[in-house]
Amino acid sequence: MTRNVTVGLDGSPESRAAAAWAAQEALLREVPLHLVHAEEWPTTAAIPMVGPEVQQQWADKVLADAADELRQRHPGLEITARRLSGRPAAALPVEAGDAEMLVLGSRGLGSIMGFLIGSVGMATVSATEQPVVLVRAPKHQDKEPRAGSGDAEQPDTASPHRDVVVGLDVYQSCDKLLAFAFDEAARRGCTLRAVHGWTLPLVFSYAPILDPGIQLEVGRQFERALSDMLLPWRQKFPSVQVVERALIGSPGQQLVYSAADADLVVVGRRLRRAPLGGHIGPVSHAVMHHSAAPVAVVAHD
Repeated sequence: MTRNVTVGLDGSPESRAAAAWAAQEALLREVPLHLVHAEEWPTTAAIPMVGPEVQQQWADKVLADAADELRQRHPGLEITARRLSGRPAAALPVEAGDAEMLVLGSRGLGSIMGFLIGSVGMATVSATEQPVVLVRAPKHQDKEPRAGSGDAEQPDTASPHRDVVVGLDVYQSCDKLLAFAFDEAARRGCTLRAVHGWTLPLVFSYAPILDPGIQLEVGRQFERALSDMLLPWRQKFPSVQVVERALIGSPGQQLVYSAADADLVVVGRRLRRAPLGGHIGPVSHAVMHHSAAPVAVVAHD
């Protein structure tokens, strides 16, 4: 299959926002957009109000309407669509196996105190080895989430994109995560903000009270480690402006705060091919649930 940006559609405002974001991303990457609807059609009377044929017709209309709308917005974009039968959390990762990324909609609760992704979204992220981007519906439905095509109201002299933010752990280097984040910033012509959140080890619990300089020195050590991690990537992407931040506090909270006005926040998750399924770490989990910006989850070894 040709490399593409794949997006899961279910007819919700969130999935339509995901499709709009994915279309702009496909234009950035100069690849086709692939619209997919996946659903496990009941074989019994578990859902007596409609039959499988009606559900399939509805799914076809969802795909056709989305494709027509996006073709009107982006006449030069190649768009394909496909209806799949099967559990979305199983069917979508397979369909996106050759894609550059899978894009899904997420339901936000409107504050940092809550964000509902849903069990299907979480299971799909855990099962997908390609990068997965979660997109919230904009507060104003007439406003399209920003990704790649830019904003017509922006002047030509400046990048139409806000920053890309990437969450890093200086103890665990991850080339795949950094490659994705730098590539996204380079395509947008925007700044990349690299954030490492840290807390003092337990052995230093009372040290700042006795000697405030200890906390400052530990912070400098993390800043140096972050700079060392980013140096080879700065050299690979000399056009990308990078801002480094080693911030004291919960890594998840610091990422959410740092990405409040971002175009995209990028986090990682480790691949664990276990019988119980994939793994999403606590930091990525927190960002997925609370970020107002689109969240890219990059699976890596």
